[in-house]
Amino acid sequence: MKKFLRFLLGFMIISLIIMLIAYIAIYFTASLSDDLNINSANSFYLYDKNNQLYSGQDDDWVKLSDISDNLINATLAIEDKNFYRHIGFDYLRIIKAFITNMQNGKTSQGASTISQQYVKNLYLDFNKTWERKIDEAWLTMKLETHYSKDQILEGYLNTINYGGIYGIKNASSYYFNKEPKDLSLAEASILAGIPKSPSNYSPISNPKNAKKRQKLILNAMVNNNYISEDEKNKAYKEELTYVGSINDDSLNTLMYYQEAVIDELKNIDSIPASFISTGGLKIYTTLDMNAQKIMEKSINKNLSDSNLQTSIVLMNPKNGEILALAGGKDYSKSQFNRVLSSKRQVGSTMKPFLYYTALENGFTASTTFNSTKTTFMFSNNKTYNPENYGNVYPNKPISLAAALAYSDNIYAVKTHIFLGEDNLVDFAKRIGIADNLESVPSLALGTNEINIINMMRGYATFANLGYEVKPHYITKVEDINGNVIYKYKEDKNRILNESTVYVLNELLTNCYNNKFIDYTYPTCSSIAGKITKKYAIKTGTTDTDAWIFGFNSDALLGTWVGYDDNSPTKSSDSTLLKNLWVDIMEGYLKDKEDNWYDLPNNVISVLADPITGKLATKDTEKATLLYYIKGTQPTNNEINLEESVTAWKSNDE
Repeated sequence: MKKFLRFLLGFMIISLIIMLIAYIAIYFTASLSDDLNINSANSFYLYDKNNQLYSGQDDDWVKLSDISDNLINATLAIEDKNFYRHIGFDYLRIIKAFITNMQNGKTSQGASTISQQYVKNLYLDFNKTWERKIDEAWLTMKLETHYSKDQILEGYLNTINYGGIYGIKNASSYYFNKEPKDLSLAEASILAGIPKSPSNYSPISNPKNAKKRQKLILNAMVNNNYISEDEKNKAYKEELTYVGSINDDSLNTLMYYQEAVIDELKNIDSIPASFISTGGLKIYTTLDMNAQKIMEKSINKNLSDSNLQTSIVLMNPKNGEILALAGGKDYSKSQFNRVLSSKRQVGSTMKPFLYYTALENGFTASTTFNSTKTTFMFSNNKTYNPENYGNVYPNKPISLAAALAYSDNIYAVKTHIFLGEDNLVDFAKRIGIADNLESVPSLALGTNEINIINMMRGYATFANLGYEVKPHYITKVEDINGNVIYKYKEDKNRILNESTVYVLNELLTNCYNNKFIDYTYPTCSSIAGKITKKYAIKTGTTDTDAWIFGFNSDALLGTWVGYDDNSPTKSSDSTLLKNLWVDIMEGYLKDKEDNWYDLPNNVISVLADPITGKLATKDTEKATLLYYIKGTQPTNNEINLEESVTAWKSNDE
């Protein structure tokens, strides 16, 4: 036994000596390697569609001497108390964290130093591969051998994430409207707590968690002799006021767009995994800053007094460029980007996909089904009982045009079953909706959860008369010296029939057509007075979600509102959504022409009864134009088309 212990002790000593020699060799090699350009590395320079810089200004960087000692000491106390004593790795802390995690059976403690965290910021992503860990370890050594501790700490504080606000200068301005050198102990201890988990410790979105974290930091500062007990207590009790913006022109939603840009950047193969080889990146985006401002103005106008959350995307349907985006109402209060990360039931916004397939299979605007409260019977005694909104039923045959205007559920399910349930699934795949959809009766009513970007991809094929386009944010990426390392290549493929799409788009304009007011109202009649241009629009509601997608040839706008905890939505929430949508769309297109689509040669317009779909006669009270592929329009042996037009004009006057 004694021999074994002596052998074990000798083995450990030899291992430690070998490790020490290896460490010295690596350290010496790192000291002879090329410098890291840390002042430009990790720099994003983001440009909008007009090539105007909107993020990444050079004056964001502040010297360590211009940062409050309170912030520096708070950061050191909570993140890396041995920062000025180790050379990149805190081995005692690593051993302690390992033992604690083993005892707890989970990873509850980390041991990254400030140097290691700074190196991680030099990467576009945080893949936890062994190759990445080795790279990070090597770069940490290079950082420590080529730069002083003050330089490393300065770089760290200028690049760290303070809740979607990067760098201490921006964070100081955003939260307290101060320069970093003027931060009080109370303010500094709040800011130092954010980087650990920005979404959990932001004082604006989670003030209780931020306060708990502040107390932990103040205690650490006492334990490390930075402050006294009295100073700690005074700072903890100090009432703080949070500004929540960098200046009067700052946008609370812009970070959602920026986050989407970075997400796309990570998935471009030609972009290096780290900034080391590029010295930073110039990213040219599709952002229309005016559109983003209009979007945020509408959010503040329509949703500020509500607990509703939202996701909104404005796209150029001709090429897939995303012009503006909001993944929530205010990034400072919620960093969850619903555009990127959320899937929700899409409700009746699924119906245009269904009705395109119907038009492809012989349906017309005048095709009728009887809409009454219905129980659908299937094999194995299974039943399905869809309901119309508000349990309102015409109890008579209605046209496809009316079914779309009212968003009639009974008509939709009958159409879905008539065509075959796989038909809609196949069509969704054709237009780029890659979500795993179920071939069930309720699919026609949008019971599947789909991401808003996938829905935008599908609706874009209608908005551009049948072409597949890729939603995207980035047009070009350059390295810091202006060398192009990526350029977006447009690839448009026609996947739908232009004439069929045109007929569908005309049908979608009837949701605010007052001539459809009958036993109920078209779904968007409440905002008809705000609409000054011609749009194709479809609404959708479920128990927990409200949607609108609408477009003309210039713009496609998708909007969702709901609650993150899936609480039921109210009818008033749908009203807010409709006003949100129309304010954005009308605001964006205010100074643009009313650009609708040219009538295809093989499409004809006919005056018809909007409810029955029959050709209008002199007795038709609310005749309206419906569109058909030539040869499929309704006919009437008792009155010709010329007399029909005369009768409609007489009634309209």
